[in-house]
Amino acid sequence: MAWVHYAEMIEVATQGRGTYEITDTVRRHCAASKVREGQCVIFVQHTSASLVIYENADPTARCDLHAFMDQLVPDRGHYQHDLEGPDDATSHLKMALTRTSEAIPIVNQRLALGTWQGIFLFEHRDTPHRRRLVISILGIA
Repeated sequence: MAWVHYAEMIEVATQGRGTYEITDTVRRHCAASKVREGQCVIFVQHTSASLVIYENADPTARCDLHAFMDQLVPDRGHYQHDLEGPDDATSHLKMALTRTSEAIPIVNQRLALGTWQGIFLFEHRDTPHRRRLVISILGIA
C-alpha cells in the first residue's frame, strides 16, 4: 500500500447557461490515479460557474433545476454589479447558492456515486466559456 496524490487541471467548454456532465471525465482521472480507496475533489476556478451532483438519468430533472435557479435569481433584478454584462450579478449569485467544489469518496477504485448521480459543471453565464477545473485525488493505491 502506498499513498498517492494525483492532480490534474482540465478545461470544459460550455455553450452558455446550463449544466454539462463531467462524470466520465472524472472517472477516467480516478482510474489514471490508481487510487483504490480515497477521495476525489473537483474544484472550479471561477465565480460565475459552479459544480453540482445531480440526477443524470432523466434530462428533465436538470431542466427543472435550471428553471428553479432562474426563478430564484431572476435576470431582471435590482442588481448593481454589471461590469461584464447583464448576467454578471446573477451568475455570481447562482454560484454562491451552489458550490465551487465537490468531494466524492473512492471505494474499490470507483467513484462512490449513487445510481442516478452525475457530476455537472453548472455554467451560469449566457455566453460560451472555457472553464478550468482542478481534479485532486488522494488515497491508497
